[in-house]
Amino acid sequence: MGANGGQLGLDFGAGFTAKPLVRVTPARLALWAQCPRRFRMTYLDRPTPARGGAWAHNTLGAVVHLALRSLFELAAARRTPQAAAALVDRHWSSEGFRDRAQAAEYRDRARGWVADYAADLDPDVEPVGVERWVSAPVGGLIAEGRVDRIDARGGELVIVDYKTGRHPLDTTAARDSRALALYATAARQLLHRPCTRVELHHLPTGRVLAWEHDAASLRHHVEGAERATAAIEAATAGLDSGDDPEALFPPRPSSRCSTCEMRRLCPEGRAASPVLEPWALLAP
Repeated sequence: MGANGGQLGLDFGAGFTAKPLVRVTPARLALWAQCPRRFRMTYLDRPTPARGGAWAHNTLGAVVHLALRSLFELAAARRTPQAAAALVDRHWSSEGFRDRAQAAEYRDRARGWVADYAADLDPDVEPVGVERWVSAPVGGLIAEGRVDRIDARGGELVIVDYKTGRHPLDTTAARDSRALALYATAARQLLHRPCTRVELHHLPTGRVLAWEHDAASLRHHVEGAERATAAIEAATAGLDSGDDPEALFPPRPSSRCSTCEMRRLCPEGRAASPVLEPWALLAP
């Protein structure tokens, strides 16, 4: 009997070999759903194709995330709006912006977002985790990834994800986020506390978009992740066997092709979307 079978008190019979759980991240699953060709180029092709330059909206989002992470490294009494704004300055990068004037404008916007966010924080609530890596069995997978923040409220865990995008969000974005559902399930397993609530915190508007999952909705997301993982494994096995990579990992042209770092290698993507300046997706 194998070690795991013995620990669980189960007898699987001679010669039984348990199938190892597959590690997945929400980022990989999302990229597969968006475009299998881009998935292959990003994760499987060797050498990995060179990526394009920085996008200003991604730089802005990264700065805000870094500032908020640093904010929670401070003692609660020091998490003031002034400290939050200063952390934006500390982590600022101008990569992808049109010029100094545009970078300065959006730095000021980010300072305001983070300062307003700090002003609304409850000083008596300390997160369970900030930029916390979670990894735990979820269905037939091991789901893992880095969560922006995990709160504890009323004996239950809450998954918090920061957003800085230009488009307003609604609660369906929280409901439909497979990443947040997998993080909630993994956090429950890892930290041994109930976790059903997920929240998107949209810094530009100050809105909190929340969804309260139940067992059925979490299971729906887990089963979707299992199906996607099975499809990825099948395509990867075909690639290893020498099958046609274009048939296994077809392109999925969409408006996202404008910002794809593999665009120069993808004629379908170039045909599907216009060339954009690196600052084109900033909020006006």
